[in-house]
Amino acid sequence: MPRSTATMLASALVLIALLCAGVLIKVPYSEMSPGPTVNTLGDARGEPVLQISGRKTYPASGHLNMTTVRVTGADYRMNIFEAVYGWLAHDSVVVPHDTLYPDGKTEEQSTQENAEEFSQSQESAKVAALKELDIPVATQVVVSTVVKGSPAEDKLHAGDVIKAVDGTAVKEPGDVAKLVTKHQPGEDVTFTIIPAKTAAAAEKAGRAPEGGEEITIRTAKAPAAEGDGEEGGKDRAIVGIRAGTDHTFPFEIDIKLADVGGASAGLMFSLGIIDKLTPGDLTGGKFVAGTGTIDDAGTVGPIGGITMKLVGARNAGARYFLTPDDNCASAAADTPDGLTLVRVKTIEDATKSMEQIRTGKTAGLPSCSTG
Repeated sequence: MPRSTATMLASALVLIALLCAGVLIKVPYSEMSPGPTVNTLGDARGEPVLQISGRKTYPASGHLNMTTVRVTGADYRMNIFEAVYGWLAHDSVVVPHDTLYPDGKTEEQSTQENAEEFSQSQESAKVAALKELDIPVATQVVVSTVVKGSPAEDKLHAGDVIKAVDGTAVKEPGDVAKLVTKHQPGEDVTFTIIPAKTAAAAEKAGRAPEGGEEITIRTAKAPAAEGDGEEGGKDRAIVGIRAGTDHTFPFEIDIKLADVGGASAGLMFSLGIIDKLTPGDLTGGKFVAGTGTIDDAGTVGPIGGITMKLVGARNAGARYFLTPDDNCASAAADTPDGLTLVRVKTIEDATKSMEQIRTGKTAGLPSCSTG
C-alpha cells in the first residue's frame, strides 16, 4: 500500500475514533437556552392568563411578558460535541449539571419544587399588586404541613388557620414556633384554630374566616437534627407542623398558565394584575418583558438564567426589559441589541418606570450597568 494511502487511511480512522468519542463520551454538564415568553395581558392555550371576577376590570393592550428558560432534563447527559457547541453558541449556556440539579435531585423532584415555587409566586404577586393599589388583603397564619407520625397528626391539618397558641395571638408563622418551644417536651400546648374547610369556605365567599376552636396537643422532643420548622435547641418541644401564611382576597384572581415553574414570573404577574384593575393602559401599547421574584411586600428579587431571558425577550419583540437590581450587572454585560434594561427593586419602581415608558419619557429610566 502506498505510504500516502496508508497515511490517509490512518487519519480517517483517527477521525472516526474522535467522532465516536465525541458522541459516546458523556460529560457532567447541562444546557440552558431561551424559553418561550408569555404575555400576562393576553391568552395562553386559548384562555386569558389573568382572570379576575368580582371586581371591575379594564381593557389592557401592549405586552407585559414573563420570560422563561429551557433546561435539559436531570437524566440527560450531554456528549462532548453538544457541550462544545453550547459553549460556543450565543443563545445557550452550558453549566455544571449540579448547578441545575444539586445533591442528585431528580427531574421529578425539581419539577415538584418548581411547581410549589410557582404557586407561591402567584399568591405573592396577587398580594403585592393589591397592596400597590391600596386594596386590603386579609392575611392569616396557617398550618402548611403536618409531619407524619407527629403529635399534631389527625389533630391539626394543612390549611387550618392558627389564631392563637396558649391564648397568645399569632401574627407571623415564626410566632408559632416561639410559643411552642416555650414548653418542655411532654407538656400540653393549646392551639386556637379555624378548621381548613371553614377557612376555605370563608375565602371563597371573599371574607376573613371567623370563630375558632381549641385543640390541645402534647408536645414531643424533637429528634436530633430534625428541621420541622420549629426552633432548634436541646430538648426542644415540637408538635410536628410547619406554619405558613395564607391570604383572603376580596375578589377572585386566577392565573392560568400550565407547564411553567419557579418563582421568577412574580413581578410580571403583579404588573398584569395592576394593569387589568386600573383604567388606562400601563404599557401605552409598548412591548415590555421582564423577570423577577416578588414577595408580599412588593420587593423584587433576583432570578437565574438572566442572559437567556434577555435573548428570549428580544427574539419575541420586546423593547424594554424590567430587570431585578441584583441581576443588573450580569444583564448589562450581555444585552441584546435593541433591548433597553430597566432596573427595578420594588413593584413601585416598576409601576413608575412603566409610566415613563407609557408616556415616552424614557430618558430618566433607571438603567443597569456592569459596575
